[in-house]
Amino acid sequence: MADLLVPLYGLRDVLVPHCHEIRRPMASEGTLLQEWVSRSFGEGWASEILPGLSRTPPTVMLAVESGAMSPAGFCAWDCTALGFLGPVGVLESSRGDGIGGALVLSVLHEMARQGYGYAVIGGVGPVRFFQKVCGAVEIQGSTPGIYGKRLRW
Repeated sequence: MADLLVPLYGLRDVLVPHCHEIRRPMASEGTLLQEWVSRSFGEGWASEILPGLSRTPPTVMLAVESGAMSPAGFCAWDCTALGFLGPVGVLESSRGDGIGGALVLSVLHEMARQGYGYAVIGGVGPVRFFQKVCGAVEIQGSTPGIYGKRLRW
């Protein structure tokens, strides 16, 4: 899977789906969020967001259902490598509602505010999603990227 590049100038506005809120987790929610990510998306992603949860402010955004206060999705950045967006996960029951796009755009706008000109999305599966949401383009020669040398067991 190739890496994608996203220019952070000229991003479109974030449209948050009805009945959801996009926000950073509070420190007291870090362990709960990591456990939820592990159960919902696997231990690899739960490990990957740990650096983001350890920062103040965190480099993780949540989509939270209003009222129920339960997460529907998350998006992290600057976790595996500086300037990298990901991982991103949305519960299957919430996919197609615009939550993933709102999370990704929220993070990209925050990265632009932090001074980044571009974001890299590493080892992308849903290429069309990122092309549609933020105009991502494939980085030629980026396979296997930074994930090619990770531990395997």
